[in-house]
Amino acid sequence: MGLGVRAVAHSKVISNLVGINVPLYISIIFGIACALAGLAGTLVGPTYQVVVYMGYIILLKAFASAVVGGFGSLPGAIVGGFTVGLFETSCAFFISGSHKDAYAFLLMIVVLLIKPTGFFGVQVKMKA
Repeated sequence: MGLGVRAVAHSKVISNLVGINVPLYISIIFGIACALAGLAGTLVGPTYQVVVYMGYIILLKAFASAVVGGFGSLPGAIVGGFTVGLFETSCAFFISGSHKDAYAFLLMIVVLLIKPTGFFGVQVKMKA
């Protein structure tokens, strides 16, 4: 099943040509993603106030982590997440805890100014 998911992610047309049921695999992938999002919501619910937009701040910090680590790189996402978390916690401890949510974006801006592709990102050449 894992190879089928990877094949569908790579190319839907080729996966269909070799006999993989593409709509079924897309439904399975979507179901797994929804289950993981529901699990994350249940785990985050007791920490924050349960409202419709309760994952908004977490989503923005995850975006900052992806930018810091570099898009398209799993090690970059892991390092970016740890870096954003450590930077945010350190700044909240040493500077001020009232602006804790802004420190992730400050780090993101600094990393974008120094290295626009992030820590592990690759430079993509545009083709005309």
